[in-house]
Amino acid sequence: MQTIHFIGIGGVGMSALAQAFLDKGWQVSGSDRLLAMGEETPVLRVLREQGCRLFPQDGSGIQAGMSVVYSTAIEPTNPDWVAAQTHQCPLLHRSEALAKLAEGHALIAVTGTCGKSSVTAMLGHLLTACGCDPFILNGAEMTGYDCNGTRVGSVRSSSSSTGFMVVEADESDKSLMALSPTHVIVTNASSDHFSKEEAIALFGAFKAKASGVIIDTCDAPLPQIEKSQGWETTFLWRGEQWMLPMPGQHNVANAMVALEMAVALGCEIPALKEALKHFQGIRRRLERTGLCQGAVVVDDYAHNTEKLAAAWQTLTEAFPAGVVGLWRPHGYAPLRKLQADLPAMFNRVVRPCDQLLLLPVYDAGGTADRSVNTEVLLPHLTCPAQLLPDLDAAEVTLRAFAVEGKCLALFGARDPGLPKLAQRLTR
Repeated sequence: MQTIHFIGIGGVGMSALAQAFLDKGWQVSGSDRLLAMGEETPVLRVLREQGCRLFPQDGSGIQAGMSVVYSTAIEPTNPDWVAAQTHQCPLLHRSEALAKLAEGHALIAVTGTCGKSSVTAMLGHLLTACGCDPFILNGAEMTGYDCNGTRVGSVRSSSSSTGFMVVEADESDKSLMALSPTHVIVTNASSDHFSKEEAIALFGAFKAKASGVIIDTCDAPLPQIEKSQGWETTFLWRGEQWMLPMPGQHNVANAMVALEMAVALGCEIPALKEALKHFQGIRRRLERTGLCQGAVVVDDYAHNTEKLAAAWQTLTEAFPAGVVGLWRPHGYAPLRKLQADLPAMFNRVVRPCDQLLLLPVYDAGGTADRSVNTEVLLPHLTCPAQLLPDLDAAEVTLRAFAVEGKCLALFGARDPGLPKLAQRLTR
């Protein structure tokens, strides 16, 4: 049996890969910094219960002969990295591990600056409903795929070793170029981890690697919504009326991209129409977690300018009484890159009846340049906004704003405290 070890196995991308390798019959282990603090997240518990061996991130889990997977966030001083070199273990970037996992499959890679997770989930759902039995590996947990808390919900296994594999291809560190896709979707291109021009060039190089269907909607106009009521949206596509159980123009655009690829791969329109009506969405993408004193609580992963704007505008349409949005930047480097664009976006989308609440940057440790933080945005904001010191203060403030008819929205990536806060607010 082949063995593989993941450094930082509790992260979104690493936990999905770990689940996928478990499904492929590998012996899997991993480390996480939280384990050294005595903390075990639900994801870590699920992996442990499936037979994954878990270790603190001190090098103790590394053995000679195993493959060791790392991400761009792992630094050379990490004890697991040092131990892997000592034992002469093969070191694989997570993109290389994904490429190994995809060997033999018809790989459908979904990339782009925004919408990757949603399109991956939608396309995987459509192909599954049409009987294609795809292997799905997503960057976000897909509702209904966790098998009542017994699996990592960002993965769907398949009985076929050669059928479709639908994956989210991360562009943030350009490591998607390690993949050899059969079919490619590019959702859009904008400034995030690098400039729009660099993103377009990267996606162009990635498309050149594909041997099959290529769908690029970077310059496509936003679709027209026929009707939006509550959390449901009706739109026209290919002369047919479609219903999507999600709000927002950006979600309709995501659905159209997924439908385009599904049709190109041979799925029939009637089956796709029925399937789309039953799409359950993904976690932390405009996810309604419940009510707090009558206000609807929504948890969302939005972390860059375009994603925050799309999510906030969608919520303003659904909640005319007001949106109270809490946002935490997920890193110092992203905030530094976007600090000139963020105030203009917030000033445009945050209404007088809304409230923007800001938290300090989520600090994941390491040797990051901490010379910039959230307060740099305040002098440039003309919308209702305030800076809060931590999640405890945020909870008190959100509860103070909570009234029936309003929405309490939590935005941000990486920080596990945000979804936990969303759950606390709705208890």
